[in-house]
Amino acid sequence: MTASAWRVVIVDDEPPARQTLRLLLEREKDFAIAAECSHGQDAIAAVLRERPDAIFLDVRMPGMDGFAVLRRIPADVMPAIVFVTAYDRYAPQAFEQHAIEYLLKPFTDERFADVVEHVRQRLRERAYAACLAAALEGSDRDARLPPAPDGARPDRRQLVVRDGSRTHVIPHDEIVWIEAEDYYARIHARGRRVLARESLRTLAATLDPAVFARVHRSAIVNTRAIKSMEPLASGDQRLLLEDGTVLRVSRTHRGALLKLLHHG
Repeated sequence: MTASAWRVVIVDDEPPARQTLRLLLEREKDFAIAAECSHGQDAIAAVLRERPDAIFLDVRMPGMDGFAVLRRIPADVMPAIVFVTAYDRYAPQAFEQHAIEYLLKPFTDERFADVVEHVRQRLRERAYAACLAAALEGSDRDARLPPAPDGARPDRRQLVVRDGSRTHVIPHDEIVWIEAEDYYARIHARGRRVLARESLRTLAATLDPAVFARVHRSAIVNTRAIKSMEPLASGDQRLLLEDGTVLRVSRTHRGALLKLLHHG
């Protein structure tokens, strides 16, 4: 076990099933078992007490099933969810609960290793998202500070685009996001929207790569306009921008965006 191991709670009413999960997880050096539970009430108490990173949760248990357990856990302490069950019919409901994985008993060591690797990736993404939240909070705090005494001016780089006979000059820091629209690009800025006779690719080449990022093939976002980001069961990410726009980050662009946010 490493000093920064991901902490896991195991929940299953059958002792052999708990033992199997424990033995397999003990092979993973970056995971640590925080608690083992045999019923729902014990699981809720363990999550509230231990604040684990992940939970391996049986569906069918006496008294309270796995879905009922999740309904009793506050969203701000909800761990990453892996359902472990012998019944495949609960899979749709499991993913509606934003489960990362659905581990069907009996499973092979190889299948378990795949599940753990998926959980590992998602927990890393959550850590990046936490860094993003801290960075956004710091940026908001810095924005309320008085101007620098040395007379330094904020970055006022501009995007110059044509819309028919009109020319628009849009400061970079006013752009929230840009979407592809056929052979054009629609720029969503604070207080206005402009349909530019440029391709998304052409505009991307003129924007600051330390601030603007492609999130899928049809959209670019100003990373300073991101309010929140959360993982989806599909492996994509969901972004909420300051203007209320919700965008999906494709897996193709997820790594680059997370890297930019983490180091920005």
